[in-house]
Amino acid sequence: MIRKLTENHRDLYIRMAEEFYSSDAVLHPIPRAYIERTADEALQSDAYAEIYLLECEGEPAGYGLTARTFSQEAGGSVLWIEELYIREQFRSRGLGREFFSYIEEKNKDRTARIRLEVEEENTRAASLYERLGYEKLDYKQMIKDLVD
Repeated sequence: MIRKLTENHRDLYIRMAEEFYSSDAVLHPIPRAYIERTADEALQSDAYAEIYLLECEGEPAGYGLTARTFSQEAGGSVLWIEELYIREQFRSRGLGREFFSYIEEKNKDRTARIRLEVEEENTRAASLYERLGYEKLDYKQMIKDLVD
């Protein structure tokens, strides 16, 4: 089951996001305050961020975080899959595939492109994304942080 985050499950999301940011799937941890800000933004409006909770057999199994931008190159709205985290004991049960199917169906009439990032070493996730039809981009991404 996939459902949008509600205030009742804010703390659960924060715990799972902290699990994700202490895993090998990311380059480095982030401050808890960033996770809390993301939860607050998603609960306030879905204009920029949406958080979805994934359940398996009634248990919290993970979450997905999406964000929206506009891209001239893509010809419209771009939905970024910012994070997909599935707890270890729920992996290989089709939850990732279910999440992508849900997101694609929900956004098919208002999104020109879906985009995501994956760590080079996260071959398991990259393999899933490729099986779902996602292609590598040859862009080198660069950032400049403006938030402490």
